[in-house]
Amino acid sequence: MWSVETLLLVGGILLVASIAASKLATRFGIPVLVLFLLVGMLAGSEGLGGIPFEDYHFANALGTIALVIILFDGGLRTPPDSLRSAVWPALSLATVGVVVTAAVVGLVAVALLHLRLLEGLLLGSIVGSTDAAAVFAVLRQRGVSLRPRLAGTLEIESGINDPMAVFLTLGLLAVLVGERTLGVGLVWLFVREMAIGAVIGIAVAYGTGVLLNRINLGTAGLYPVLAGGSALLTYGLAASLGGSGFLAVYLAGLVLGSRRVVYQRGILLFHDGFAWLCQIAMFIMLGLLCFPSRLGHVAGQGLLITGVLIFLARPLAVAMALFPFRFSVRELAFVAWVGLRGAVPIILATFPPMVGFPRGEVLFDVVFFVVLVSALVQGWALPFVASWLGVQVPPPLTSSEVAGSAGAPIDHG
Repeated sequence: MWSVETLLLVGGILLVASIAASKLATRFGIPVLVLFLLVGMLAGSEGLGGIPFEDYHFANALGTIALVIILFDGGLRTPPDSLRSAVWPALSLATVGVVVTAAVVGLVAVALLHLRLLEGLLLGSIVGSTDAAAVFAVLRQRGVSLRPRLAGTLEIESGINDPMAVFLTLGLLAVLVGERTLGVGLVWLFVREMAIGAVIGIAVAYGTGVLLNRINLGTAGLYPVLAGGSALLTYGLAASLGGSGFLAVYLAGLVLGSRRVVYQRGILLFHDGFAWLCQIAMFIMLGLLCFPSRLGHVAGQGLLITGVLIFLARPLAVAMALFPFRFSVRELAFVAWVGLRGAVPIILATFPPMVGFPRGEVLFDVVFFVVLVSALVQGWALPFVASWLGVQVPPPLTSSEVAGSAGAPIDHG
């Protein structure tokens, strides 16, 4: 057992090293979240740090808390205009798209990994969703400005497709271990979870907005903390009542972000930093959980599954989900490419080992490999693909540029 001093020292070193190395990642076009994973792997039991860590339960718990903050921040930052123009295509991607992706990857996994059908579908469900942390971070890091409807679709999809992936993963796992049976009961469970999550998320967000504007706290710094506390409350309340906590917390961010509340800028700045801290801590921890020597055993299978995911499953899912919404072929191609996988699949992959599922560790290793390659390849190529397909737009002018173009003096001090 490490002392508090040692924990703080190691944590501080990993945090500072990750942030410092992010400059290097930006220079060479490496997605910064991949770098955080690599830092964790280097610090792990088979890396230079030699830190022993194989606690799937702790990783799952910490990852869930981090995702709550990340999803809440993503909801806060989604512009209301994007919500109005992109909610229906994003919802289609988050439901139909996830199911199609899970089915295609699952069927291929049955053949490649010699799994039973439900086991293959379990793997497909785990990697079925894009990751809010990965998508938001890569778009911001690389300075990619997209057409508003396209950007809104991608951002909203990555925030609301996690509940579908979580439901499919836990539902199939429950069937495999004999706790549930396939049938209408699972469909009803899904409807109930989504409905409860939506109601709780919207209700708590409205209540939080009223409270922020009326409570008149004496310290400005408490307002962002109050907003963050409401995010934790939203997830906990929804999950306790049998609803989707992830859907609830993302909707809470959307609703609260669309309202005018006091100290709104401070709340956004606080949660931006808090979300980055959660992303760094989560990816480092997931890197610690990985054993690089085991990845070599699944590299061949992992590369094949990643190829199927990127070049077959995701494009097919995008074509089927967005067919009614009149996106151009170039936009569809870009949406298909931006299906990055990140923290959510890795966290979902901790469930099979946690419940003692046979070959659970193999599934975890395959998912980790798929996420690593997906984030690296798709994230690195994202700005080039956007430029090649012609879906970028000029970045919005800064306040200084607007003032300068209007002939007003620009204050540089």
